[in-house]
Amino acid sequence: MSALGEFLQSRRARVQPDEVGLQPGRDRRVSGLRREEVALLADVSVDYYIRLEQGRAGNPSTAVLAAVADALRLDRTERAHLRQLACPAPPAVPPKTAVRPQLKAMIDAMHELPAIVVDRLSNILAWNAAALEAVADFEGSAHRNLARLYFLDPTSRAYYTDWEAVAQDAVALLRRASAEYADDTELAALVDELRTVSAEFDRFWDSHDVQDRSHCAKVLNHPTAGQLTFTLESLQLPDEDGQYVIIYTPADPTTETWLTTRAAFRFAPRDGQVAPPLPR
Repeated sequence: MSALGEFLQSRRARVQPDEVGLQPGRDRRVSGLRREEVALLADVSVDYYIRLEQGRAGNPSTAVLAAVADALRLDRTERAHLRQLACPAPPAVPPKTAVRPQLKAMIDAMHELPAIVVDRLSNILAWNAAALEAVADFEGSAHRNLARLYFLDPTSRAYYTDWEAVAQDAVALLRRASAEYADDTELAALVDELRTVSAEFDRFWDSHDVQDRSHCAKVLNHPTAGQLTFTLESLQLPDEDGQYVIIYTPADPTTETWLTTRAAFRFAPRDGQVAPPLPR
């Protein structure tokens, strides 16, 4: 089945008939809505909706896709994903992976705030000193990709307080990218690798959840500082082909004090004082 069909089936399974004013009836063989129920809610023929799920509906109109999205109660990101799958644009050229020196200088100047630059696949392209100390030792780590870090680094489950939510978000970002960069061989290789080695990644991938980068909370169990609480802000760089700056802003006084102290140490360490080790 096509990615479009799998996505629509996964969204149908989420919605129960009574949530959209329909009677469940008896002898239901599917979880969620039947195809004919989606067709009824979207005011299209059952035959047309079946062809849509099978990828045989040609180029569906904006109005039809909006009606299907309403019937399935899709959010903004899911609606964009549906449009991308149903009416794919010409294959996007994989973005560049070089970070402009001015951008690297900018995050380096953020002495007290951990910051990283990532691409469409969550590859970590650049980082500052604060990110090395608070987030991960990207210079020494074999995993300069956030998805690989979460699923392949055995310390990540203890390091991230809500590991499952963090990991699910990472997969949802890759799912969203898979529609925009459908012919991206690097993305396909990354997904194949993680599906092979991680049953949890495979399960999250098959859920077809999608997400865009935004802001979120993140709590880290730092090996020397204890619990650090951050608010993450993801800032898209419009002229940099899918690159984002992710800034970790302290969300409590303890985290802010630790970051301030570490920044002061980096610039003026006392004689004989040894910095705490990097997290990994």
